[in-house]
Amino acid sequence: MSPSSLARRLLPWLLALMLWGCASAPETGRSQLMLIDHAEEARLGARGFAQIKRELPRARDRAAQARVERIGRRIARVVELPGARWEFVLFEDPSPNAFALPGGKVGINTGILPIARTDAGLATVMAHEIAHVVARHGAEQRSQEMLAGLGAGLLSAVLGAQGVPGSDLAVQAYGVGAQLGVILPYSRAHELEADRLGLFYMARAGYDPREAIAFWQRFQAASRGRAAPPEFLSTHPVDTTRLAQLRELLPEAEAIYVWKAR
Repeated sequence: MSPSSLARRLLPWLLALMLWGCASAPETGRSQLMLIDHAEEARLGARGFAQIKRELPRARDRAAQARVERIGRRIARVVELPGARWEFVLFEDPSPNAFALPGGKVGINTGILPIARTDAGLATVMAHEIAHVVARHGAEQRSQEMLAGLGAGLLSAVLGAQGVPGSDLAVQAYGVGAQLGVILPYSRAHELEADRLGLFYMARAGYDPREAIAFWQRFQAASRGRAAPPEFLSTHPVDTTRLAQLRELLPEAEAIYVWKAR
């Protein structure tokens, strides 16, 4: 089979896959590529979280664990994620971090508690992670990687069939381009989207959204001196970008918070 005929055969499949996987992000309506269904997504999240719980020690402070569960479940009640099996675990880890896995799995490190300080500060972190779950960012990221892998396979097949010298290098360059041009920018978009949704979620749950800005300012201060990659090579937006968006959205979130407080 000639390279051109091979490309003609494979390209429609890639295009059909993209169209079939077209979805909309909950609440924001942003277009998503989604090649993983809810059941598979939840299965992968549960399996990954079970492995993490085997490898990382749980927090020894039972009161702190109870606090994490209380805040997490209060926020989870104001979001829509049918079939979610929410689980909120505090891990004994000094690094100021938190993470989320599909299906409702949220992990918080003890190292972030001194920065969070208040319940509203911790709600900022947890609402952000819950937003990642609700918006299916993990499944979307994996879908992007799957499509990039299919594209690399197509390029390798075409160049190999043509006997092009250095075809392996071309495929590697494609992979780097996909990583910088698609996957990492999507991750930065995910972070900002989680900030946006998380701000509204914490307000709906009755936590003062003004604390979100205060938390990220404290986080920024605690992060000074740590080496960080430039923003275009990072999965997280720089603090100025994040804070600017939160300030813009704050009046809307405050209106939700005031209405809920009545």
